[in-house]
Amino acid sequence: MNVLIVGASRGIGFELVRQYRSDGDRVTATARDSAGLERLGGLGARALGLDVTDAASAAGLAWQIDGEAFDVVIVNAGVFGPRIAAVEAPTAQDFDHVMHTNVLGPMRVLSQIGEMLAPGARLAVISSRMGSMGLRRSPDGWLYRASKAAVNSVLKDASLAFEGRAVCVALHPGWVRTDMGGSGADIEVADSAAGIRRTLAGLKASDNGGFFNFDSSPLAW
Repeated sequence: MNVLIVGASRGIGFELVRQYRSDGDRVTATARDSAGLERLGGLGARALGLDVTDAASAAGLAWQIDGEAFDVVIVNAGVFGPRIAAVEAPTAQDFDHVMHTNVLGPMRVLSQIGEMLAPGARLAVISSRMGSMGLRRSPDGWLYRASKAAVNSVLKDASLAFEGRAVCVALHPGWVRTDMGGSGADIEVADSAAGIRRTLAGLKASDNGGFFNFDSSPLAW
């Protein structure tokens, strides 16, 4: 199997690379800095430099993966940003950083990979249930929530554009013990990554455009 993971230098992305490589899959993975690229290379992945917030860097993705046919694509790059609640306005700088990373970044990636999808590919954008309208019970992290609601919309449109070529879904990875999730989170990184892989492997054509938990259960938009 041929796998592309965007945003893989640490956390869930890195663990996904490790697990796919452990199963003998071919993996292309991206990182922003040389240290991340070295870690990915150590796993046997083809490591590509990519900063989704930089227009020039993002524009170079297509030629680096030209001719590939990916069975699985996972867009994982993301940041939480300032931990502010409604209705405290974020600074323009914080807003731009979170939205450029979490929304514009995936849009830049998705615009370049259409010709590199193998027939029946599985494509996931790592989102969050914090972006759900129907499940929302707290105003905390409202900038992050807004960005994840927006990327859910991006994924939905991509699912229409790629319909018949790939099954595209938004995935909530769970509350994971990463730098972003913190040490008090519910699940280990390895469990989240394994669940994501199982969910992607089990997708049906009718799941296209859906929003799922890492354990395959559907989530409300």
